[in-house]
Amino acid sequence: MKRQHSMPFGAEPLADGGVRFRLWAPGVATVGLQLDGAADLPMTAAADGWFELTVAEAQPGSRYLFRLPDGLLVPDPASRFNPDDVHGASEVVAPAAFDWPDEEWRGRPWEEAAIYELHIGSFTTAGDFNGAIERLDYLVELGVTALEIMPVSDFPGARNWGYDGVLPFAPDAAYGRPEDFKRLIAAAHERGLMVLLDVVYNHFGPEGNYLHAYAPTFFNPAHETPWGAAINFDGEGSRTVRDFFVHNVLYWLEEFHLDGLRLDAIHAICDDSTPDIIEELAAAFKSVPGRARHVHMVLENEHNQARYLGRDDFGRLLHGTAQWNDDIHHCFHVLATGETDGYYTDYASDPARRLGRCLTEGFAYQGEASTFAHGKLRGEASAHLPPAAFINFLQNHDQIGNRAFGERLSHLASPLAMEALTAVLLLAPQPPLLFMGEEFASAQPFLFFCDFGPELARLVTEGRRREFSRFARFADPAVRESIPDPNALATFETCVLDWSATAREPQRTTLELHRKLLALRWQWIAPRLAGMGNGTPQLKLLSPRTLAINWRLGDGSLLMLLANLGDDPVESTPPDGELLFATSNIDAGALAAGQLPAWSVAWHLQVGGIQ
Repeated sequence: MKRQHSMPFGAEPLADGGVRFRLWAPGVATVGLQLDGAADLPMTAAADGWFELTVAEAQPGSRYLFRLPDGLLVPDPASRFNPDDVHGASEVVAPAAFDWPDEEWRGRPWEEAAIYELHIGSFTTAGDFNGAIERLDYLVELGVTALEIMPVSDFPGARNWGYDGVLPFAPDAAYGRPEDFKRLIAAAHERGLMVLLDVVYNHFGPEGNYLHAYAPTFFNPAHETPWGAAINFDGEGSRTVRDFFVHNVLYWLEEFHLDGLRLDAIHAICDDSTPDIIEELAAAFKSVPGRARHVHMVLENEHNQARYLGRDDFGRLLHGTAQWNDDIHHCFHVLATGETDGYYTDYASDPARRLGRCLTEGFAYQGEASTFAHGKLRGEASAHLPPAAFINFLQNHDQIGNRAFGERLSHLASPLAMEALTAVLLLAPQPPLLFMGEEFASAQPFLFFCDFGPELARLVTEGRRREFSRFARFADPAVRESIPDPNALATFETCVLDWSATAREPQRTTLELHRKLLALRWQWIAPRLAGMGNGTPQLKLLSPRTLAINWRLGDGSLLMLLANLGDDPVESTPPDGELLFATSNIDAGALAAGQLPAWSVAWHLQVGGIQ
């Protein structure tokens, strides 16, 4: 099976031989093509700032750069591969040279999603696509159904989280070649695993972005962002810019056969046009050939704009499939740790009630004023949406890595609290997300790391330490100096998972808990999620930190949660139905008598329909 997405830019091998090169450079009068280090070939100027050239001698494997009038050599912004990093030559790639073995793969419905977020470079000691393949059987045994891979688009240096990418079509050479990424995706499909990829459409990284030099209208100075002028989605010349990202969506979904994309921080995208770029990208998802495939558009959006998650009267998607629900993470975190500084201040009061709202209505903030945002209203009404529209998590790369020392939640909370919160996460109707190593309480932190050039590296290190100066813990400059240097190789190496730990305690017991809960999810809950609508949930607060919630599932069954997330035992009325799971500190007799000890969770199911 061959797969190729044809694009109006970049280097496209032709069926009868040769390669067509095309670059949008409206800011310059001439462009030359340097092919395999030979003398420049002048490109032909076409309408609307385009330059093009077909070279009969070019072929897959050829290296090329574009020369600007001032002599600057730049890589192709639509490069499919840059073997010598972001400043080096691009390589012509023939997508059809890869034989896909997964012709029958049609993806999985979203109700079956249980997501495992991972960073290719630190997931294994190999730190590449091939190394990740070696852990796929483990992930199947764990019980997850989808990988979510942090961005792989080419970034400067040998290591990076991926959100500083500058070549959105080129998998980073530190992880392998494009065909290595394709082999990982095909191997995941062979095992029934979906593969989602993080993509970044709100900015380019600070090193290696040459677009300003020849296409200044790629950016719109009318909109300011933390990274400077915004990407131009709504100003003069924006049609070409929008097409660049529409094709990026189609490229990953078609040429790499991915099952979905997570759009990073769409709240940082500036676009006053109608339809806006998110709506246009959603239409691109729906246009993927062979639409019998399940493909999923996942969002990150601090603004809690429920409009992007709507369904029609038949439950069909209007735009996005689901959103990372930061609100529920913040509730979990405050309950488990007692931390209330920074953005946690918005969850300091009644965290269990806010958690209950997340579990039954989606967002905790649906238009209320945010103390952290100085009274600004945040969010839109979301109670009408199905649980499938909200991805729940206790941890992710941001919530761990944005801490000064990269502590995981298991480093901060008691084992009792972790067991209880994990039970809530993995058996609730919302799709759960785990961050790599969470399932065995990895001792490794996940720190912010990068590999910039010397001057930028110094600025990043100083800026990160300055960022924490507003916290009392880091008021002393000497203490701030103890924050790991993001550019140091040792900072990255500290984050690489130690897989041998899964054979030791307490990691082994934590891993078995996750396997047990996910097995229960697939046996009892996932088959009943389709068609449940919003589940007509009912929430009761039995104490300031004790929840009782009922959901009506798609087959009419009633799923019931009792969760005491506090330090004191409480009285409760045990629900009807079969006990699916109880935390290890619950005595069955005491539960039947209405006793819930501190930090305890029980799930019951009253079956109706599927047996």
